[in-house]
Amino acid sequence: MWIDAIGQAHETASGDVRIASLVPSITELLFDLGLADRLVARTGFCVHPEPAVRALAKVGGTKDVKLDRLRALAPTHVVVNIDENRSETVDEIRSFVPHVIVTHPCAPEDNFALYRLLGGIFDRDAQAEALAAQLRAALDDIRARAWPARRVLYAIWQDPWMTVSRATYISRMLALVNWATWPDDGDAPAACADGDCSRPNAPGERYPTFRWSDSLVRQLDAVLLSTEPYRFTEDHADALERQIGKPVLLVDGEMLSWYGSRAVAGVRYLNGLASAGI
Repeated sequence: MWIDAIGQAHETASGDVRIASLVPSITELLFDLGLADRLVARTGFCVHPEPAVRALAKVGGTKDVKLDRLRALAPTHVVVNIDENRSETVDEIRSFVPHVIVTHPCAPEDNFALYRLLGGIFDRDAQAEALAAQLRAALDDIRARAWPARRVLYAIWQDPWMTVSRATYISRMLALVNWATWPDDGDAPAACADGDCSRPNAPGERYPTFRWSDSLVRQLDAVLLSTEPYRFTEDHADALERQIGKPVLLVDGEMLSWYGSRAVAGVRYLNGLASAGI
């Protein structure tokens, strides 16, 4: 038996296995586990690996799944994620799909359990162990170095500006190189009291909004602008750097936020990024 992120037990799949993935990074992982012939559906945001992924039917987005289209494809297993997919949508899927596998990696190390879960359910243990060995080597390599402490703000959106809390996979990824994301757990809730807009808008929020201020900028060593979900560009980075007078780096959002098999390349990418210094 294999236990998913909400404690559901799953047996090893047998018979005519038909998998739908509603999580972009999981779709890539399932391909890398050698399950291309079992996959029947994906979201429009599932874009890797190219060009193989194009052969899969699209069933809407991660938040707006086309349930009729998904039902018509008759999946036996649907893989979802707590952050990516709406709980009410997942509840509806359970009414016509026998096996709904819930995932929720919150740190790079959680990928080991993710590999074992999907590798075990879909009889791809050897492939899962091979990925685990690659990730272990990448993590050992990045942890072999003493990285200087830096405080960074990782921006994922503008209008409104949004960042990530320390409870997220992204923040815990950056912690591998001793980059601590703003806000930290001690930052107070509520924004812009007495003109102070340097604090997040709600306590415990995973993706808080914020406003730029001198007091916020003084706390930072650098800002990281992610290429997803908002498509920040070098022009955005250059303009913001001129505005705040601190280093602003454009970073590959897929490398820093995608778990699954992408985590191996992601840890290596972060190693190179941090080695360049900020």
